[in-house]
Amino acid sequence: MNTKFLITTDNNRNESLKKKIIHYYIANGDATIAELCKEMDLSIPTVTKLIGELQEDGYILDFGKQETSGGRKPNIYGLNPTSGYFVGVDIFRDKINIAAVDFKGEKLRIEENIPFVLENTPAALESLCILINTFIDSLPVSREKVLAVGVNISGRVRPESGYSYSIFYFEEKPLSQILEERIKIKIYIENDTRAMLYGEYMQGVVKGEKNILFINLNWGLGLSIFINGELYYGKSGFSGEFGHFCFFDNEILCHCGKKGCIETEASGSALHRKLLERYKEGSSTILAAKIDKNEKITLADMIEAIQKEDVLCIEILEEMGLNLGRGIAGLMNIFNPELVVLGGALSLTGEYISLPIKSAIRKYSLNLVSQDTEIRLSKLGERAGVLGACLLSRSKILGMIRY
Repeated sequence: MNTKFLITTDNNRNESLKKKIIHYYIANGDATIAELCKEMDLSIPTVTKLIGELQEDGYILDFGKQETSGGRKPNIYGLNPTSGYFVGVDIFRDKINIAAVDFKGEKLRIEENIPFVLENTPAALESLCILINTFIDSLPVSREKVLAVGVNISGRVRPESGYSYSIFYFEEKPLSQILEERIKIKIYIENDTRAMLYGEYMQGVVKGEKNILFINLNWGLGLSIFINGELYYGKSGFSGEFGHFCFFDNEILCHCGKKGCIETEASGSALHRKLLERYKEGSSTILAAKIDKNEKITLADMIEAIQKEDVLCIEILEEMGLNLGRGIAGLMNIFNPELVVLGGALSLTGEYISLPIKSAIRKYSLNLVSQDTEIRLSKLGERAGVLGACLLSRSKILGMIRY
């Protein structure tokens, strides 16, 4: 199968039209030639020729006649799921999730909670490459059919140039190039929160909305922005650093090196710090035994405690939700979005986090803005990032993403 047009950088009109046809099938599913002609404003002979070439290339399949009430039955066409595959990698502090999807975006395999310690060292990077290569080699398709790999990284990432400035930034070469040299497949790096939003947009909680804010509630606090149906990157690709908005007059040092960041009072790391502080002050918690033994308290531990109705953890989470809702209200007043999605690990606490956030939004946002915006919890949960990485790598290789 010829995959040349997928990765070409020229402006050949036919190749551009072929990509538009594939874009249409990705967004709308199977369709007839007449439906494509109407959407693309092209003649039937032109579209028929392009569809024929895409069939020869292996990207499009003819699914036969469409059932109609009368008259001549048109053929219906759609993407060939086996024409190529895409891998996504979502990196956390102490694990990674890896997934593969086919050309239609349907899941081929997902492996979650693979042990991995995220450190800014060449050894950790090498370990990551080994895990990715092992996963790709284990797939039930040949390595040559994997067209691209998307890798999610938290913090400041410049996807267009392939640089990560928050982690694995110890060589002059872009991180994407370093990974490509070890994996031998096209690599795209992306901010993890943007990938999560894209996953929800393509396969999750989004129901056609085009102006969206996605809040990533994890150890840190992230934001991704969708404007008029497109991801918003900003000039350098650094948009969405909501967690480092100076919001509080406190003396808590954020990992970014500044004080007063909203992340210091409304994030998984803030929940962890406050839990230990209040336990030492005499509050009780079902995590007491682990704290007394000086064992590591993970985000999963705290989420489980909340789901088991641990009063201390719930109280802290409610305070965080009120603070976070005040910040989100400000974002809503600026962006006037149709939808705000609450995602990331802490969104798994459900109404424990969403109710105080909604309460603060009602209090601090403009009424007319608030009426226009719906607040929803993530549908994909911790799979949003890894599926988003897969689907973004497909969209990038097809030229669907504008930086």
